[in-house]
Amino acid sequence: MRHARPTHTHRPSLRPSTRRRPRGAVGRAAALVAAAVLSAPTGAAAQTYWPGHHLDWERRTPAEAGFDAERLQAAVDFAIASESSSPRDLDFNHQMTFAREPYGEAIGPFTVRAPQSGLIIHRGYIVAEWGEPSKVDNTFSVAKSFLSTTVGLAYDQGLIGSVDDLVRDYMPPIVLEAYDGEPDDQTARRPKLLFESEHNRGITWDHLLRQTSDWEGTLWGKPEWADRPDEDRSTWKTRPRNAPGTVFEYNDTRVNLLGLAATSVWRRPLPHVLREYVMDPIGASPTWRWHGYDNSWIILDGKMVQVVSGGSHWGGGMLINAYDLGRFGLLTLHKGMWNGQRLVSEEWIDMATTPGAVNDGYGYMNFYLNTDRGRYPNAPEYTWTHSGAGSNLVYVDPANELVVVARWIRGGAMNDLLGMIFDAMGDMAETN
Repeated sequence: MRHARPTHTHRPSLRPSTRRRPRGAVGRAAALVAAAVLSAPTGAAAQTYWPGHHLDWERRTPAEAGFDAERLQAAVDFAIASESSSPRDLDFNHQMTFAREPYGEAIGPFTVRAPQSGLIIHRGYIVAEWGEPSKVDNTFSVAKSFLSTTVGLAYDQGLIGSVDDLVRDYMPPIVLEAYDGEPDDQTARRPKLLFESEHNRGITWDHLLRQTSDWEGTLWGKPEWADRPDEDRSTWKTRPRNAPGTVFEYNDTRVNLLGLAATSVWRRPLPHVLREYVMDPIGASPTWRWHGYDNSWIILDGKMVQVVSGGSHWGGGMLINAYDLGRFGLLTLHKGMWNGQRLVSEEWIDMATTPGAVNDGYGYMNFYLNTDRGRYPNAPEYTWTHSGAGSNLVYVDPANELVVVARWIRGGAMNDLLGMIFDAMGDMAETN
């Protein structure tokens, strides 16, 4: 296994697609997604224009792009009218929601968000934009897709041999505060191993990426049982553990654990990795920031490094604008290619968009899959969405060469919005 640290000018040495696939990445759902995406290159390859640096992004009128202008404007008006009813002050919104959970206090920054905002990108061009798409705000769990991408980059570099490898084999002792660590090692500040309990020893990278690990412990002062806890309080610390890989549970403590593991493998702050290998090459703005928590600092090679959050459940996470989200969506649409340059391996994007054996609507965090059209009935089932609370949504559709960014929209409105966009596309739209 190679562990050579890349320099700033070194591009990833991407491995050929000969590695082992994750266990369970088979079956009808996986075959449907793979077949549909493989049938899409006719459209995806048709894109000849790529945005330049962050201020260099060409627009096309709806008519120039082949859309019905009136119908597309109706879609935009619908999106604006479908703004989330949650408070725009995201810290106040946190106090009204997750802060009411055990250990729910915020430990990272929140913004006062923009109104409902969005973009429609077709064949690389912006054909519609509304609201305040340049406003930098928390994007909540869309940050998970950025996190899984940094894991993918480590995989491409050979820093991670296989997603079926045990994470335990990659993790050194980490100096953590009292009350952090596995259940039997939370009493003092000291170096702690996080994959030593009988249960945690069996956790692989794939389990963390698919949120099926059921890791037990506390990280950054947040016990895993305190995130979205069961209504029956008697189960919070007493329920039996599910074998890794058998049960899906959306849990930000475990997502943050993946962030710590990835930081340990890279031996660098993850924002540095993301900027070098993804955000600068795709021409993202200089305004995005990937925050950790006030207490998520570790000593790494003699330096204090902040471990980023994989979401904004307790604040922090990715603060970013809609344009940069659109660029990231375009990168995943093109399976890691950007204007002829390979940034992320196609193999990794294939794995990230392959349904898991436990949850066939979930790939690698947070690639939400439209398997069997269960998420968005109006959209093709091969599509995926980078999804976060708010709602923050980046819809990716290879066959239609389409990326839709919708921020602060009511989650239930997205399906209708997509239907209206397809209606405006007319005969261009592939909806099967």
